[in-house]
Amino acid sequence: MAVIVKLEAIVEAMDLPEEWEAFLDPETGEIITVMPEDRERFEDEDIDLEDLRDWERESFDQARRALESDTMLPLPDKFEIHEWDIMRRFSLTQEDPALRELEHAIHRSGAFRNFRAVLQRFGLREAWFAYRDEAVKRIARDWLDSHRIRYVEGGD
Repeated sequence: MAVIVKLEAIVEAMDLPEEWEAFLDPETGEIITVMPEDRERFEDEDIDLEDLRDWERESFDQARRALESDTMLPLPDKFEIHEWDIMRRFSLTQEDPALRELEHAIHRSGAFRNFRAVLQRFGLREAWFAYRDEAVKRIARDWLDSHRIRYVEGGD
């Protein structure tokens, strides 16, 4: 029987800090995250696993499993999510001419900071986060569909 993953778990793994990597095992549905220090240990040819604490060794083993596997699928990363483009599209959905400031904010130096400031000023933070969440879910759905991985939304 084919594995079925939870869309929310995929989205959550895609929303980890940008220096982390996340992989999906398409056979089990397990998601493995690789932190920068795990990758550094993996790339260190002189590492002595005996020097690692139990939790570090376990983390290292998971990272090695993900990074050496031919079947693990890397989840979409910051380049595929492209937060700036999501901000641009959100800006274009705003019909009030006064909110054109959102679009201008992302075309200046400090785009992310400027965008957040304009959101705050106009009380649009909740609308932005709802829009962003749906955009990331759409990316996750497209990615899952492209890999022919079945998924469920919502529920436990």
